[in-house]
Amino acid sequence: MALPEKFIEQMLRELGGKEGRALCEALDSPSPVSVRLNPAKAAAVEELPDLKGAGYVEWSRGGYYLGERPVFTLDPDFHAGAYYVQEASSQFVGHILGGVEMEGRRVLDMCAAPGGKTTLYASLVGEEGLVVANEIDRRRANVLADNVRKWGLGNVAVCSTRPDRFRDLEEWFDVVAVDAPCSGEGMFRKDEAARGEWSENNVKICAARQDEILREAWRTLRPGGVLIYSTCTFNRLEDEGTLERMLEWASDQMEAFDEVRTDPRWGIVSGRVGVFQTFHFYPHRACGEGFFAAVARKSGEFRPRRERKTKNERGVIAPVDRKSAGVLAEWVTEPERMRFVTIGDTCYGWFRAQADAVAMLSERVPVIYSGVAMGQIFKGRLKPDGALAFFVGLNRGAVSVAEVGEQEARAFLRRQDPGVELLQEGINLICCRGRALGFVKRIGARVNNLYPESLRIVNL
Repeated sequence: MALPEKFIEQMLRELGGKEGRALCEALDSPSPVSVRLNPAKAAAVEELPDLKGAGYVEWSRGGYYLGERPVFTLDPDFHAGAYYVQEASSQFVGHILGGVEMEGRRVLDMCAAPGGKTTLYASLVGEEGLVVANEIDRRRANVLADNVRKWGLGNVAVCSTRPDRFRDLEEWFDVVAVDAPCSGEGMFRKDEAARGEWSENNVKICAARQDEILREAWRTLRPGGVLIYSTCTFNRLEDEGTLERMLEWASDQMEAFDEVRTDPRWGIVSGRVGVFQTFHFYPHRACGEGFFAAVARKSGEFRPRRERKTKNERGVIAPVDRKSAGVLAEWVTEPERMRFVTIGDTCYGWFRAQADAVAMLSERVPVIYSGVAMGQIFKGRLKPDGALAFFVGLNRGAVSVAEVGEQEARAFLRRQDPGVELLQEGINLICCRGRALGFVKRIGARVNNLYPESLRIVNL
């Protein structure tokens, strides 16, 4: 499908004839393929045999370009959460935060699905930190939750609600990231549907929505905290224009962030809009899709956070009893660092450093997933949730481990039952190349595949 004529006119007007034409020509060229490694599961790309011909994404720690696009659906390492297929330009948010001490911080990822940036932030904040990832669309939020489970760090709470529901969390986050819904011009190269959906009116609608989201997000940021605004579009109305409109009502509360340095060889176009430092990724200049990012600080010094107490008026969350806590403790490597609770009929593990925060959050906004789902306890034994297999803190000494080859792993991921001869009686953890994929249960000659239905390979 050809580029929309009005879009071409817009780019020629905003970028100038030469740059605008070069951009439009680049949008008809092949897209680069890139991934970002999970540092808790893969230290180097050499550990992942399906990722061949990889070269560094220079602005991203753990980011790689691939020489060709593999069939990710068939790669057990992909399903194990060893890496995330993330567009190279969008990995730049990690570079923006490169000079910030992120360990133990709280991050709000306001428009988070499908989860590329969420998992990046989760790797940055560590066990002492917390990422709250929100997606208003429930279907997309479920996909986000699945990707968070596979990443396996246990420090993310996934929400699905409107931005204004976060008003009760005023000045609660150290970093707020708004990857705003946009007209998607930066996706024209890899998604022809984006070309067909584009219109000048939709650009205006997106810009108005971005203004509303930023107003709500800004309330939640602490003094001294960092705001990152981003889109996957090129036009000025949704990029610089959105920042200008924000400065009209928030300029007296804002200050410049520390200068983020870029290498001229990267092809990133850096600029300024008031206190905001901005970054444009144009595919005829940078090796990535179209992307825009901006960063600024909230004025003021960090001060002790105004913590809220958990009300638990609905009785949604309950601590597990001592016996159940003992059962759950056997399944994690550092139980002293965790708190175990029940939500509904499922046990969850939260890191103690942020357990009270997650409990409080769950009372104020709809949380659909948090920490690590441990499973259900029956007659003193744990029936493990599929998410526990992905958790980097899983104690493999608590369960029989069955190492399988790629073919057997793919069959398991289709929810087919492995051969009985591979398994011990009871619960088994299925691994491929040492990376956990999920659980099965052997009962005599019968095998039950416990892999989550939402993650099942249904084609290929």
